[in-house]
Amino acid sequence: MDTNLINECLKKLSTSPFRSKFHLKLKEIEYVKAKGMDMVMAHAYDFISKRLAPKDIPNDGKQTPMRGHPVFIAQHATATCCRGCLYNWWKIPQGRELTAEEVDFVVALIMAFIEKEVKSLK
Repeated sequence: MDTNLINECLKKLSTSPFRSKFHLKLKEIEYVKAKGMDMVMAHAYDFISKRLAPKDIPNDGKQTPMRGHPVFIAQHATATCCRGCLYNWWKIPQGRELTAEEVDFVVALIMAFIEKEVKSLK
């Protein structure tokens, strides 16, 4: 994934009062350190493929908890929590399954946010 594109997206998100209020707490950062970035990325791919990528999501807009896992917090911070936010922020259309490239973009954005949060607490 293009690092410059991801960094530009994170910069854009930082201008939103709502998106910029999401941060990982010590508990989530310790989880990331204990599990490792590869495992957290595997969780991100799993969550996205099941909760965001399908064409039809019966509970769209409510499928991503606000806490409980670093990926969930990162999804809210990166506007990748529901198909409505994906469209509003990233112009990824609703009503169809996400492409592999779109899933990769979403996961890259989530992981960049998590990495930034982990580094900020060092």
